[in-house]
Amino acid sequence: MKAVFVLFDSLNRHMLGAYGGTRVPTPNFDRLAARSLTYDTHYVGSLPCMPARRDMLTGRLTFLHRSWGPLEPFDNAFPELLHKAGVYSHLITDHFHYWEDGGATYHNRYDTYEFVRGQEGDPWKAMVQPHWERLREMYHARQFTSERREYFSQNIINREFIKEEKDFPSVQCFAQGFEFLDRNRDADNWLLQIETFDPHEPFTAPERFKKPFDTGWTGPIRDWPRYGRVDELPEECEELRANYYAIVSMCDFLLGELLDYFDKHDLWKDTALVVTTDHGFLLGEHDFWAKNRMNLYEEIAHIPLFLHDPRTPRHGERCAALTQSVDLAPTFLDLFGVASAPEMEGRSLLAAARGETLREAALFGYFGGAVNIADGRYTYHRFPADLNNQDIYQYTLMPTHIFSPFSTEELSQASLSDGFPFTKGAKLLKVPVTDRSPMYNVYGPGALIEDGTRLYDLVSDPGQERPLEAPDTEARLASLMSRLMADNEAPPEAFARLGLTAPALQETEEATTGP
Repeated sequence: MKAVFVLFDSLNRHMLGAYGGTRVPTPNFDRLAARSLTYDTHYVGSLPCMPARRDMLTGRLTFLHRSWGPLEPFDNAFPELLHKAGVYSHLITDHFHYWEDGGATYHNRYDTYEFVRGQEGDPWKAMVQPHWERLREMYHARQFTSERREYFSQNIINREFIKEEKDFPSVQCFAQGFEFLDRNRDADNWLLQIETFDPHEPFTAPERFKKPFDTGWTGPIRDWPRYGRVDELPEECEELRANYYAIVSMCDFLLGELLDYFDKHDLWKDTALVVTTDHGFLLGEHDFWAKNRMNLYEEIAHIPLFLHDPRTPRHGERCAALTQSVDLAPTFLDLFGVASAPEMEGRSLLAAARGETLREAALFGYFGGAVNIADGRYTYHRFPADLNNQDIYQYTLMPTHIFSPFSTEELSQASLSDGFPFTKGAKLLKVPVTDRSPMYNVYGPGALIEDGTRLYDLVSDPGQERPLEAPDTEARLASLMSRLMADNEAPPEAFARLGLTAPALQETEEATTGP
């Protein structure tokens, strides 16, 4: 068996023609759907970027115990399990978060890896004295700063070195993917992961991809929306959206080159192909840009997934089973005949392809925010009563945030926890979350500017515009949420912060007092 895993970042499901999108032509995603099984009810798990990848690699949800952070010593990463079974894995990525403090243990799980430089705030090119006044005139004020160690300033410098189409990091990722395939396609037992940061912001694409979406904008470069409420003028919003459309169009083109390679070398007969993303991205829907600041609406949480299995090709077919990101690790193991680790919560997507039901509902969320559940018809989003006053802890042996280690102030308040069954006997640091934590206002509880528990019926309200009052349905989903949290071995405070009772405790109380 051979497998190619293509992972995009922030790719909106509803933009793709295979899922009914019409605003951006995506002929190559359509081609992919015609050669694969398209999963219609696929959801995220932990968010955002690195928490999502930890779920994908380990096959279990992590957001109930930990925010953005590295793989832990007790984690079961599928590339490592493949290695032990004699399957070679190679990662090609421009996703620079792997090389920051909060992601530095991921890429080392693969046998080999390539890092393509230059995306977003990747600390790549060194310019001690940039011509800031010239650059200030080029970029919109909301995406400009001359402060060092800021994503905006480093991105501006990086873009001085990305001029031709061949220079774009995503283009280089796919080019290196073809180099791997040229060298190894006749070998057996390998997995290639081609992972690009696109279409993540900033929405920077070669000019030929922007032309079809020209808005007539004559202002400075405007391709990086804020995370938060929409307050821009309509023409500015249109320019931001048009640049997202352009970068999705580029992703479609790059995917098409890979499909051409599969066609030319007839890889369809012996090579699996999996294509998905980590999460979506709001482009003004619900009056918000981006993610991390708002409720986890469908545009963010309901994501695309395509799978081609050469042994049982399902050309042009659809799968309605409820799946999510934690199912990827068991799937890659299953493709190569390797057993899943006992701690994995996910199940192989190949089982869903055979018509098996993988789960009754999908649990997903941000650490410290709402716990969310989707059952295929309803989504239920249960928030703490007060986001800024919660009893909540991070459980870790790898105390780093996205940009930095945990502060000494945080660690001075830590205690030693006995851990959980999934930590294989390892004791953990139990670190209280406070508003002085470096992560608190970036991707923690303090980052959210919208809260409030709500229930949506996706049949009568697919746009999630009208929260539903249905006490019986809410009670059913709350009970199911508690059970799924217990299955995840969530800590006791995870239930308390949401006003839920852990199932084991609830059963004890009912046995004592009667239902």
